[in-house]
Amino acid sequence: MNLASGQVDVMSHATAHVETPPTGSTRRRKRGSVLVAFVFLALAAAFVLKPDGPTVKELGMNRTTTSNDGTTIAYTKLGSGPPLILVDGAFCYRENGPASQLAPLLAKRFTVFTYDRRGRGTSGDARVYSIEREVEDLRSLVREAGGSAVAVAISSGGALALQAAARGVSLQGLVLYEPPFIGKDGHPPSFDTQKRRLYELVSAGDRAGAVRFFMTNIYGAPRAFVALMPIVMRSSWKKNQSVAHTLIYDLTLLEDWSVLRERSTSVTVPTLVVGGEKSPAPLKDAVATVARALPNARSVYLNGQDHNFSAPAVAPVVVEFFSTRR
Repeated sequence: MNLASGQVDVMSHATAHVETPPTGSTRRRKRGSVLVAFVFLALAAAFVLKPDGPTVKELGMNRTTTSNDGTTIAYTKLGSGPPLILVDGAFCYRENGPASQLAPLLAKRFTVFTYDRRGRGTSGDARVYSIEREVEDLRSLVREAGGSAVAVAISSGGALALQAAARGVSLQGLVLYEPPFIGKDGHPPSFDTQKRRLYELVSAGDRAGAVRFFMTNIYGAPRAFVALMPIVMRSSWKKNQSVAHTLIYDLTLLEDWSVLRERSTSVTVPTLVVGGEKSPAPLKDAVATVARALPNARSVYLNGQDHNFSAPAVAPVVVEFFSTRR
């Protein structure tokens, strides 16, 4: 597993060395842990509180495309109008997450493409993960959409959308909902130790352990809360386990802040960074950080919303932004 290069061997079962973090935390670290815990509770709500209903796969036409490395990417197309691509965050795919609520509302004005990011749902994967491969997946969706599109990216999906825009994928506009670029004292985080542990757990076949580790050790959720999740949200828990190996992918995206720094000038498309007024301060700060970093971006905070947003609240904002820029 080559963490330094951003490439991860996702098929090998060799055990990776895990470094033990140094003991003894400062007050600043403790304060940061409390903030991260609040962020987790907002993020976790996105997986726990979403009501069951028809998935986006049941609402549209299901098709596949082929990425540059030969990986099959499964997607659903619904609606009519200018093409719009939805990009999911951690754990989420067409059968798990907010796309099933948001896509039908946007499909009234757009031709909406939702897809399973590589390694999720019915999309394929490759032995080695890299950000470039995920960018090529999104490029293949843009090709299916006619050569250009706008994108709505949720949570860590926002990091992927920024990578794609910076690498020349023909995205004509972006709406990013709370991309969690949460640093420490203004510096990007390093998830090397956490990625190694996730790799160990998944390689050992302990996908439930990987999900628990991600939720408790990375986002700081109470262990009792996580212990109840397989009971109170059995279906979603199983879906989360099925994509546990892709959590490393999201962490790899979120620790690359080059799109907010030296490469930010490459993201010239009109961009709206959206946050919820009820979200924890670190997430609201991340919204402001991303908007300030990009040359053609602004931010907006929606009343009554948090990371577990209401699709009827977000859809009109998306429609208005993309309608205004045309």
